[in-house]
Amino acid sequence: MWAASCLASCCASCACNACTTAVSGISRRSARIAYCGLFALSLIVAWVLREVAAPLLEKIPWINHFHETPSKEWFETDAVLRVSLGNFLFFTTLAVLMIGVKNQRDPRDSIHHGGWMMKTISWCLVVVFMFFLPNEAISLYETSSKFGSGLFLLIQVVLLLDFVHRWNDTWVGYDEKFWYIALFVISLVCYVGAFAFSGLLFHWFTPAGEDCGLNTFFIVMSLIFAFVFAIVALHPAVNGSILPASVISLYCMYLCYTGLASEPRDYECNGLHKHSKAVSTSTLSFGLLTTVLSVVYSAVRAGSSTTLLSPPSSPRAGGEKPLLPLDKSDGEEKEFKPVSYSYSFFHLIFSLASMYSAMLLTGWTTSVGGSGKPVDVGWPSVWVRIITGWATAALYIWSLVSPIMFPDREF
Repeated sequence: MWAASCLASCCASCACNACTTAVSGISRRSARIAYCGLFALSLIVAWVLREVAAPLLEKIPWINHFHETPSKEWFETDAVLRVSLGNFLFFTTLAVLMIGVKNQRDPRDSIHHGGWMMKTISWCLVVVFMFFLPNEAISLYETSSKFGSGLFLLIQVVLLLDFVHRWNDTWVGYDEKFWYIALFVISLVCYVGAFAFSGLLFHWFTPAGEDCGLNTFFIVMSLIFAFVFAIVALHPAVNGSILPASVISLYCMYLCYTGLASEPRDYECNGLHKHSKAVSTSTLSFGLLTTVLSVVYSAVRAGSSTTLLSPPSSPRAGGEKPLLPLDKSDGEEKEFKPVSYSYSFFHLIFSLASMYSAMLLTGWTTSVGGSGKPVDVGWPSVWVRIITGWATAALYIWSLVSPIMFPDREF
């Protein structure tokens, strides 16, 4: 029991000390940044506990109830999943609570933007409580996280598409030679990077003398997508741009790489199995970076004119105000004003991101098994990432052809 109390104190003090100093100055618009900060804090806590909590978890009887004590890696994975579960439940509760909020007269609007001291304390208590749950509950959450992670990857793709289209429209809107040259150079770099990356994938994952038809198929499909993107985007009827096509091509190639790198270590076509530690570190770092950028971008875009986070009743005009207003009067809102984005969907993104970050930090391994040993997920992780790449391609093509197929609808 003393070990559990010590672990709980570490989690609570780490979180509360970092948050309580800033909660009093959080305004309506900076609240979105505060949620991002809380999510980033959960990643830090999970990462720290993964490194230091194993000796403490070994002494907790309802966690270490095996006849033979599991490896240190098992306890590291378990600590990450418990923190992630607490974060998931916190944001899911907010998502459910915010369903149906239409205007700022709703009392739940003040819950979303205010009460930060109480929310910070609640978050700490929920995370601490997760360390008192039985292993079976953590196992169920770990299984669910694989599906939630796939859904978050799809949302991440939508955010990426929104970003590259806005990027392209902004630079084209300048209507100057310099920006057109910049678009061309960046597009060229992305395409060269994608094709060079494909060459490395053939070298790493199709070794000579091995039957690696599946890996070859994955890589060739990614190359075909790159060519199709360019052809469709430059078609006169579409009148698209090469920049989004090049960025999405590079991203699809990266997803192909992460999928192939997730193949079982004993698979003969995985040429990186001898460097698995270095690969997992780089993949983890980039994956966490893209996760944080996704949730931050969703928070920033929540107040803009995008329809991704906006309920039907929200006004699209006037959404380009800064997140951190310099003037207090600029941050005041009328109580009857409709909300500018869906609070529920906003919190749902953080919930799914919690699942995805847990999978990244644990290497898509299973925390609780019959023998108490980590299980390499292998092929499920491969297919999640490969299918995400294909879904990315489908969504991008749809974003190009849908205005032509349905000219009377707004996209």
